[in-house]
Amino acid sequence: MEEKIITKATEMFLKLGFKSVTMDDIAGQMGISKKTIYKYFINKEVLIEEATETMHKQLHVKIETIMSQNHNPIRENFEIRKMFKSMFQTADTSPLYQLKKHYPQIHEKTMCRELEDCFLFLRQNIDRGIYLGLYRKDLDIENAIKFYYMLIFQVNENTISEKETQELELAILEYHTRAIATQKGVEELERNLANL
Repeated sequence: MEEKIITKATEMFLKLGFKSVTMDDIAGQMGISKKTIYKYFINKEVLIEEATETMHKQLHVKIETIMSQNHNPIRENFEIRKMFKSMFQTADTSPLYQLKKHYPQIHEKTMCRELEDCFLFLRQNIDRGIYLGLYRKDLDIENAIKFYYMLIFQVNENTISEKETQELELAILEYHTRAIATQKGVEELERNLANL
């Protein structure tokens, strides 16, 4: 039952917002009593922490699946963007924006965890891109990663509309790729942009 509650709560938080979804709403959607939810979760904040942990795990399983498909690194970034877009397409407002605004402590904890994992992913992506001649060899890799994630997280944390967030994320991905790409990489970027 605990897993079912987390799954339903995660789905509702993403669609309707962390603030607006109540324990009553979750119980009503599941056809159970609110008392049943409180048997597993002492309060809504604990349930939100569990839901964000679940989202984190789901995201990283999906990212690892995409990485295992052996796309070139530029295509891989577009595939990951597509996965994020489909995951959050029902949300009207950016989930990270909601979390930061209404539950700043949970947001901070979530961001620390995300940054560590995302740094490792992007490092692998850039290393492979250099090896394949898509990214420049003279890159300051650490700063390229920091710049990219600073832009992505700033947009997610400060843009209310999920639609606008996704448009800005695409612009950031293009900007990042052009900044680090070789001519061969720019040509691959152009192909991916043309296929959107």
